Amino acid sequence: MSGVSGRVLVVDDNKVIRQLIRVNLELEGFEVVTAADGAECLDVVHQVRPDVVTLDVVMPRLDGIKTAERLRSDPRTSHLPVAIISACGEHEVGGVSSGVDAFLAKPFEPSELVRVVRQLMHRERRERPEAAGPDGGEEPAAVEGLQEQDGRCADAPGARAR
Repeated sequence: MSGVSGRVLVVDDNKVIRQLIRVNLELEGFEVVTAADGAECLDVVHQVRPDVVTLDVVMPRLDGIKTAERLRSDPRTSHLPVAIISACGEHEVGGVSSGVDAFLAKPFEPSELVRVVRQLMHRERRERPEAAGPDGGEEPAAVEGLQEQDGRCADAPGARAR
């Protein structure tokens, strides 16, 4: 793949998972910028101008759900596709009904991560032609999955790469 496929802002408080997501997306031609929590995401999103944002749910300062709500309420970022990547179950976080466009459970398969980001990127480009070229894509679907520890929502330490 030649050139950059688009810019993704990856937000996760776990440095290992941030790097795992970064490497998998960069291998597919995406430019990746990272933030350690929702507050940092809101600080950098206007400078970075990503095509897609991925958010963990459980983070210090500002969690992923509140971050998604703030992104949606700001006219400058309300159009941004947002994917939750979390060990929390989709039903625990409100899933795609809470202003989130896609959900990916940790641990995830790198190919699923890339698929979800590509679908969101294509949707963004189709809905906002000024964001990129004329390529379209299918509407993203929520990625089903659940990862819980002791019945509680918690980030899984072992997201794995292949």
